[in-house]
Formats: sequence, C-alpha cells, structure tokens
Amino acid sequence: MFLCAIGVISQVQSVNIYSQRAADWRIGAIVYQVFVDRFVPPVDQAKKSVLYQATGPLRAWTENPKPSAYEPKIGGYPHCFEFWGGDLKGVQSKLPYIVQLGADVVYLTPIFKSPSNHKYDTEDYLNVDPQLGTNADLSSLIKGAHRSNLKVMLDGVFNHIGATSKQFVSARSDSKSPYRNWFYFGKEYPKGYRGWSGVESMPALRLEEPTLQAYLWGKKESVVQKYLADGADGWRLDVAFELGPKILQRLTASAHKAKPGSAVVGEISGYPADWFPAVDGVFNFTPLNIGISTLLGKLKGGQAGLALQQMVDDAGIENLLKSWLLIDNHDTPRFADLVTDPAARLLVQALQFTLPGAPCIYYGSELGMQGAGDPQNRAPMRWDLAVLSNPIYASARKLIQIRKSHPALRFGDFKSLATEQLLGFVRYTDRLDQTVIVLLNPTNRKVSEVFPSRVGRLMSWGEMRDVLTGKKLRTITGLVQAELEPKSVMILEPVIEKSGGYSPYDRIIGPNTPPLPPRK
Repeated sequence: MFLCAIGVISQVQSVNIYSQRAADWRIGAIVYQVFVDRFVPPVDQAKKSVLYQATGPLRAWTENPKPSAYEPKIGGYPHCFEFWGGDLKGVQSKLPYIVQLGADVVYLTPIFKSPSNHKYDTEDYLNVDPQLGTNADLSSLIKGAHRSNLKVMLDGVFNHIGATSKQFVSARSDSKSPYRNWFYFGKEYPKGYRGWSGVESMPALRLEEPTLQAYLWGKKESVVQKYLADGADGWRLDVAFELGPKILQRLTASAHKAKPGSAVVGEISGYPADWFPAVDGVFNFTPLNIGISTLLGKLKGGQAGLALQQMVDDAGIENLLKSWLLIDNHDTPRFADLVTDPAARLLVQALQFTLPGAPCIYYGSELGMQGAGDPQNRAPMRWDLAVLSNPIYASARKLIQIRKSHPALRFGDFKSLATEQLLGFVRYTDRLDQTVIVLLNPTNRKVSEVFPSRVGRLMSWGEMRDVLTGKKLRTITGLVQAELEPKSVMILEPVIEKSGGYSPYDRIIGPNTPPLPPRK
C-alpha cells in the first residue's frame, strides 16, 4: 500500500512539473534582441537630427557602420558616437512583426541616458535617453507588448557606469562626495580611477558598497525594482560574470521580491553551470558552439551528444530551460558570418530551436543580415529582407513554428542518443505524443546508423515522422535505423493516428490528461 502511494505521488509530481514549466514564461521562451538605435528608421530624420548635435552625426538608414581607430581625445572610438535614429516608438510600431515571427520576449539593449550609441556607459539610470524617447514611451511600449502577449526585458549595466554620470562627476571632484565610495580611486590607475576593462569612459563600480547596492537594486525605489514595478518583466545583466555569485544572488532576490516570476539572466557565456540560483538563466553559447564544432569536424556527432548530456547534468535542466540559447548578438559576428554554408546554418538553427533553453534571436539575423564584428554587426535593420521569398527568413519562421507547436521542445527534458557520426537526442514530457527525436548529420557524406530510441512507450514497429519533410522511419524492438543525407536534420514525432477509431496508443497517451495551463 505504501509503495503504491509513493508511485501515485511520483506520477502526480511528474504531471505537475510539466504543467509548472508550461505556465512559466521564462522557460523555453523565444527572445528577440533589439538594438534600439538600429531597429526602425526615424519617421522624420530632419526633425530628429536636433537630438544628436551634442553627441555625433545622424546617419542615413541606408549607410552601414564602419570601424574606426581609438581616439585618445574622446577616450573612445568615433563609431560609438554615430547614430541611426531608432527609438522606442519605432520598436512599438514593429511589435506585430515580432509577434508574427513567433517571439515571446522583447529584450532591449540599454536605453537609459548616455552619450554613446550602445549606451553601456550609463549617465542616468532613472531616465530613458531622449534620443530613444521618454519614460512614457517605455511605459507605452511595455503596455503594447503585454497586450500582444510579449514580455519585455531591460539591459542592466551595473558593473560600471558612465564617466558623465552625476555620481562619478561628484565623486571624482570631491573626496567627501556621498558617492566617493562607489568607485575605485588611486594612483595605481592611469587616470586616477579604475575603468571597466581599462575603458576610461566606464568607471568601475564598487558593488560591495551598501549605499550603491541600495540604489541599484536594494530599495523599493532602486533601479531594478522601479522598472519592474513600472511593468518591465526582467533584467539581462551586462558582464554578470564580474558581479560574482554573491552580488548576483542579492540582486536576483530583490528582483523576485519586487516582481515574483520576473527573470534575471546574466551575461555569463562560459560553461553554463555553477551560477544557479544566483541568476535564473545565463547566456548559453556552449551548445550551439558544440554544434558548430561538429560541422567543422572537431567533434563527432556522438561526442557532441555526450557533451550536451554532460551540460544538462552539470547545469540542471530547470536552469538551462531559463537560459538563453545564443548563436550571435551585438558583441559577436553575425550568424551569417559565423556559418557561411546555408546547409550548415540550417543545422545550427535547428539546434537552437530544439535544445533546452530560450532561443535568443539577434535582430536581423533571422533575415540573414551580415556583419563580421563591431560595429558592422550593429547595422540598421534590413526591413527589405523581411519577406517570405527570403529563404533564410522563411526557414527561421518554420523552425520557430515547429518549436512552438511541440511542447517538449519548449519545456521538455533531454536525453542524448548513442550515435557515432550523427548527433541525436530526445526531448520529452510525460506524454508520448509530445516526444521529439532530433537527428543531425554534420558530415559531408550520407550516414546510416542504428541506435536505441530511449523512448520506452514507443511501440515496436512504431512510426516516426520528420516534420520537415514528412519522411517516416520505424523503431523496431527499441532500435532506430536512420539514414541522413549530408548536412541534414530530421525532427521526428511519433505517428499516432486512429484507424477505424482504434489506436494501439489509446491507453498509453492518456485521453483524460488535463490540458496544459496558459503561460503567465
């Protein structure tokens, strides 16, 4: 009797965990990253140019940014002070595009007042930069996003601040300033103070200082808590690695207290383990780089599968489901430059939308935009490419729809398959009809392999259908025999169809399983 009770409890817990994951917007969400200045051209270029007279030129939308040499006089690179005029109203006008693409979250790179175009040198955390709009525009964007069932995440730059901020100006000029202990001053620094990574326009913050902690995240009126109270849904933390786990844990706790269910994702792009629960998720470049390594012949498919399984075991599936899956962003070459072969690109994209995590799409990469590095990777959005006749755009939309229509790809568990040349894994929940088997052939030749399915409820001689091509294959006594063309992928789902009202899976799937709750 006791053992039976344990079995019932275990089964209920199993159902609950998938229901809980399904309802949590942070898990398996598709994130769309927007660099606001480069996303939508200004409505009136001439009128808006007034806002850039004190900072730098306003470029035509058809121009592309070009790298420049470091200028000691300005303490930076001139290309960081060239603008294209995008703003928050422009982002709001394109919410329908983001929704149609299939995204769940809009992540904005820094929007607070600062002199540069990237705005990682914050001058005033409490106000939107006038070039990008107003605090009212931010509120309108958040409300518009919420009406469209989109969440909004802001970029928190809390490891350093801008040299033009009132706090640093006061601290540098007055040794008795209330902000003096927010910074590192001393003769050991070339400019008399510590700059982040040696950059003088970004003074490093002494995050152990209690008054600074209270200002950034500790108090109800702090930066982190204020914007969450105003409607934002979470924070992406810049250079979170340097904040360290203790600071991150305090910040995350404050965010969750201010807004339960909010997200804190840290820019921690190393191996995705050992950072939880200090943050909800990290920047997870690892799995996509594992995939790229197989395409380059550095790893065999089976080795890649083992590496992915170890990553899941080390980091924990719950943590990885909230971590962002990235191929590229504003700090890296564009995806089209990283992987130039279209067939290889499809494989990497397929991994991004089938592995555990929240795929993060860098604006324009879904269109095939190019950019070998900063600042070319921050070029103005190519809206002319956002048409279904663009095969890259069409492919991205198809993969996104496949992911969204298969619950296991959004919030399911993960098991790697015992393949050799192929890379294979299973995403699954407690329902057989939600199971997905993913197979990739990263090689330049046709590969045929036999391996266990690892899906116990899939019947012998049961069919699996590739959702990309419609091709079917069978599992025989628990083994899969698959043949894949060079550089190809199969995303397989069980074929569960009734014939004359009968299916051998009727009692296995569970016809009375309750529907999953809506995402919160």
